[in-house]
Amino acid sequence: MPANLTPQYLEAEENYRQAKTVQDKLKCLQEMLAIIPKHKGTEKLQAQIKTRIAKLKQESQKKHATRREGDTYNIKREGAGQVVLVGLPNVGKSELVASITNASPEVADYPFTTRKPTPGMMEYENIQIQLIDMPPLTKEEYHESWIPQLIRNADALLMVIDLSEDSIPQMNTLCEILESFKVKPRMLGGLIEEEEELEFFEDKVSHKNTVMVGNKSDSELAEVSLEELRERYGDQFSLISISTRKEETLKSLKRKVFESLHIIRIYTKPPGKPADLTAPYIRPAGSTVEDIAGHVHKDFLEKLAFARLWRGDKFQGQRVQRDFVLEDGDVIELHI
Repeated sequence: MPANLTPQYLEAEENYRQAKTVQDKLKCLQEMLAIIPKHKGTEKLQAQIKTRIAKLKQESQKKHATRREGDTYNIKREGAGQVVLVGLPNVGKSELVASITNASPEVADYPFTTRKPTPGMMEYENIQIQLIDMPPLTKEEYHESWIPQLIRNADALLMVIDLSEDSIPQMNTLCEILESFKVKPRMLGGLIEEEEELEFFEDKVSHKNTVMVGNKSDSELAEVSLEELRERYGDQFSLISISTRKEETLKSLKRKVFESLHIIRIYTKPPGKPADLTAPYIRPAGSTVEDIAGHVHKDFLEKLAFARLWRGDKFQGQRVQRDFVLEDGDVIELHI
C-alpha cells in the first residue's frame, strides 16, 4: 500500500535531514510522527520513526558527549541552500567556485591545492546560495571524517568532471567514493523508493539531488568526453557543460544549482499595496498557500480564510484556497 505522505510531512522530514542537534532532530521526528497519515501503508515508517526517537532520547541523556573529529569543519548553512562540489584532483572545482561566488579559494595547476572546505555565496537573481569547495576525492587517499559528514549534510551536490580527460573513469570513481560515504546521488526531482526512504532513519544512505558538471568545455577532448557522459549517465543525472571562461555557461549553471535545491520563491503583499519582490520566502517545491501562511505567522495559519494570487498573465488576483499549490515567483495576498 502506498504511503501517500503529505507535503507537511515531507517538509518536516526535510527539516529533520537538516537538523544539526539532537534536540532539533527529536523535535522534527516527533512532529513527523504526529502528522504522518495513520494507515497500513505507513506502519513500517511509523515504527522506524519511533525507533529513531528512542535512540535520540538515549543520546540526549548523556551529559558529556565526545567531540568527533568530523565536527572540525562544520560549515554553517547560509542563504537559500547549501551545495557541495565534489570531484577528483585538478578538475577545476576551485576555479569554478571563484568564478561564481564571493569566495577566493586557492587555485593552482597542481593537485590537492584545496585542503579544507571553502564556502562562498553565489548570487542567483534575488537570492543567495552557498557553495562549498571541498578537497579532491580519490580512492587511494585517506579522507578525514568531516568530508563525508559535510557531503551528507548538504542540500545538493555538484559532481565536477574534467572534460579534457576521459570522463567515464572519473564519474565511476566518484560514484564509488560517494557510495563508501553512504551517499547516493540522484537525478533532480527523482523519487526515493519506499525501502530506500526507510533506510534513512537507520542512517544508512543519504540521497542527494545531483548535477553533473562537465567542466573545461573549451578543451580539445571536451566534445567526445561530454558525449560519453550523456550516453552512460544522461538518463541518471542532470548534465551541464561549462567553461569558467564563458559567462553564458555559468549563468546556465546557476539555474541548475537553483533547481537542484527543489525550492520556490514566494512573495507576499498587503491588500492594496505592491509586493516586495526583493525578499522572497524560500519554501520547498510543492508548498501550498496554507504552508506559506503558517510560515509568515501562526495567526494566518489559524485564521486564514483565503488568498489572492498573482502569477504572470494566468492569475491576476484570483481567489485561491488553502490547498492551492504554489509555484516559483508567485505573489499571494493573505486574507483572514
